[in-house]
Amino acid sequence: MTKKKSSTNEEHQTHYSGSEALETAQATQAGADFEWHLGRVTRMGNFEIAGGRQVSIIWEEGGVSSQQGEIADEQWEIFKLAFLSTGRIAVLQQFEIKQATKR
Repeated sequence: MTKKKSSTNEEHQTHYSGSEALETAQATQAGADFEWHLGRVTRMGNFEIAGGRQVSIIWEEGGVSSQQGEIADEQWEIFKLAFLSTGRIAVLQQFEIKQATKR
């Protein structure tokens, strides 16, 4: 007797392996209102006196981000894991469409 496949999870299954297939699947699920930003965590620090934690990221599309303080525990753990492994990080950001108004 053959088993039937469940159709409820079929739309979320990835049929290819690798980072490119994962990125494509995640982008498809996110929709058109989201944009991926890829970068590398280059520096991390923990400064109790100077405002807490600090993270620096170099982005593939150009530019550098650095934040000191106000980094949540969950964010800190993600940055730490990225820094201790390959250093690579991907951030999915919802972008706003701003309409220009004529006057």
